[in-house]
Amino acid sequence: MTERRPLPPLLVVTDRHGTARPLAGTVRAAVAGGARFVWLRDRDLDPASRRALARDCLAILSPLGGRLVIGADRDLAAATGAQGVHLGGGTSPRDIADARATLGPDALIGVSAHAPAEVAAAAEAGADYATLSPIFFTASKPGYGPALGLAALEACRGLPIPVFALGGIDEAQASDCLGAGAAGIAVMGGLMRAPDPEQRTRRLLHALGA
Repeated sequence: MTERRPLPPLLVVTDRHGTARPLAGTVRAAVAGGARFVWLRDRDLDPASRRALARDCLAILSPLGGRLVIGADRDLAAATGAQGVHLGGGTSPRDIADARATLGPDALIGVSAHAPAEVAAAAEAGADYATLSPIFFTASKPGYGPALGLAALEACRGLPIPVFALGGIDEAQASDCLGAGAAGIAVMGGLMRAPDPEQRTRRLLHALGA
C-alpha cells in the first residue's frame, strides 16, 4: 500500500437535480475553482448514463490529480477507474471489506455517518474517511433528523479517519467546523445551486484556508 495523500478539505457532492446546467459543467466549474475531491451521487441515473457521467468527471479531475468517489457502487468505481467509493448510511463492516476487496488497498472508502458512533464504527471497519451529517439544518436532507451541531464534530476528535462536516455549511460555518475538529466540509446544494460554482468554490476554499 502506497503512502496516501491527504484529502482535500472540500468534498463536492453532486446532485444534477439541483443544478441548472449539465452536471459535468458544474463539476468542471468547481474544479476550475480549485476543487479536487468529488463524490458522484445521482444514483437514480440508469447504469449507462451514470457510467458516462463518472467518466466525464474523471476526465475533468484526473489531469489535475483530483479524486472521484462513486456513491454506493463499488463495481462502477472499479469499471471506470475512479479513486474510490462512498458508501451510504447503514454501511456494515462487511460492506467496507467487500469494497476494499473489489477496489484494492489504495482505494478511498468513504462512509456516510449520522452520529459520532457511526464514524467510530466506520473507522474500526477500515474506512478511509466519513461524512457526518446533518451538522446544521439543510433543505437538501430534511429526513435525517435534527441538526447534530458542532458538538458532534467535537465528539469525533481523536478518531483515526478524517471527518467531513456535511449539511447546511457555507463560508460562514466552514472555519467553525474546522475548529470543532472536522478535516473539511462536504457541500452539495450550496455548490450545485450556485449561479457561479467556480467562484463559490474559491470562496469556500478561502474560508477553509486552502
